[in-house]
Amino acid sequence: MYIKRDIEPILLDQIKRKEILVLTGMRRTGKTSLLKWLFNKIDSNNKVFLDLQNILDQKIFDEIDFNNILLNLKSYKISKNEKIYFFIDEIQFLPQVTNSIKYLYDHYDIKFVITGSSSFYLKNLFPESLAGRKVVFDLYPLVFNEFLRFKGIELELEKEFNIKAESKNIIEHERINKYYLEYLKYGGFPQIVLENDISQKVFILKDIFNSYFQIDILTLSDFRKVDALKKLIFLLMERIGSKLDISKLASQTGVSRDSIYSYINLLEGSYFFHFISPFTKNKDREVSGTKKIYICDTGMLNILSNVSDGSLLENSVFLNLKKYGEINYFQKRSGLEIDFIINKSIGIEVKKTGDNSDIKRLLKISNQLSLKEHYLISQNFLEEDKSICAYQI
Repeated sequence: MYIKRDIEPILLDQIKRKEILVLTGMRRTGKTSLLKWLFNKIDSNNKVFLDLQNILDQKIFDEIDFNNILLNLKSYKISKNEKIYFFIDEIQFLPQVTNSIKYLYDHYDIKFVITGSSSFYLKNLFPESLAGRKVVFDLYPLVFNEFLRFKGIELELEKEFNIKAESKNIIEHERINKYYLEYLKYGGFPQIVLENDISQKVFILKDIFNSYFQIDILTLSDFRKVDALKKLIFLLMERIGSKLDISKLASQTGVSRDSIYSYINLLEGSYFFHFISPFTKNKDREVSGTKKIYICDTGMLNILSNVSDGSLLENSVFLNLKKYGEINYFQKRSGLEIDFIINKSIGIEVKKTGDNSDIKRLLKISNQLSLKEHYLISQNFLEEDKSICAYQI
């Protein structure tokens, strides 16, 4: 059973365009299901779906003369005399196929749609010669409104934050909050959301992490100190919502600062961790500023690390805010801070149970930074004008 994802309209628009469409992200986020859905949406019989985990599908590309690849598709009744829709799943299993894709793209009327795990791998897999020939979209675990859809509940979210604040109501909060608590605890990987057995949820989450580490990380990296890399992952989990301290992490893992930077680059490029920069209107300072840490999924965080409810909530809000644009944070040495600043104009503070004093403090800092809007996001329901329920994000 396929359940709708929010990215669908974007992909349907992109399927009309010439460029190679690449869909990437962590394992088990639903890329194959989405690819099959998109394949079935194509109003043409001149289309083919190949899974490169299948050795027989790999053999189709085993040609010195790339023109012969199309001859190998005769059994699929593919004609090169009309537009071909070429869907390729799990491209990382045959990285050399990019050479033939480039040739076929340049010489035939073919729309390629491709999936593969890990942006770090895919963005280095495609040669520079494909620049301008591809568009890349990232697929993440479910955001909360997608989570509800998987539970059979449609929740229409307001796009503007001021309308979110005005439209909240206690009855909807009471109805939805129990689902949000489950989302915080077990996260948004589709398989987890659809699984009802708690012990199975935990088992699958651990399996997703092990698959990520054993397949993606160990395949992508040539790092010799694998134990240090794994230790770093768990150290970063303990610091969710905190600023990176590279020197301390290097000391705790027993590797150099340069190695820590390399590990972090890999962990970010493979979608496991996200890092946000401090708020500043000076771009150079933003790039060089100390970054804060968030993880791809609260379920993963909850099962694999001992973190507070507040950290889970802040991480969840971050994951659901990403769709609104650029995210920064603000923190002064005096202790004044704003958890998130969206598009350099909207200040967001996150509290499990906030109050009016939190909103007043947020207003003061927002005015100092010349932000246009400010809101307190609370897990528990608040009546205050500038408050938004966490599930509304």
